[in-house]
Amino acid sequence: MGEAAEVPKSNWTNEDRALKEKLLRKYSKYISSLRHEFSNKKKKGKLPKEARQVLLDWWNIHYRWPYPTEADKIALAESTGLDQKQINNWFINQRKRHWKPSENMQFAVMDNLYGTSFIVNN
Repeated sequence: MGEAAEVPKSNWTNEDRALKEKLLRKYSKYISSLRHEFSNKKKKGKLPKEARQVLLDWWNIHYRWPYPTEADKIALAESTGLDQKQINNWFINQRKRHWKPSENMQFAVMDNLYGTSFIVNN
């Protein structure tokens, strides 16, 4: 309900055709630029369900350190059909939303950065 019925072109009057031609002459450059803009825009939205599941499976296995290597990213891209930028963005977002390194992990990182002499006084 509320939708306009589409009139077949064969039922158009000369007045309808004239109006169409007038509108096309006046607005054709806008229509073509809009058409071009819409055709160039990538569809935003969720990744395919199967691809998300592959990424989540990897995430669950590597939850303690969810930073895939370059080889992991290539393999994930091949198995999901996504490009590496999509893989990188998914992991960045996933870590921001769902991961917090453990306290032990933070100390291990500090030890690697500053050597084992890094001591925390309580």
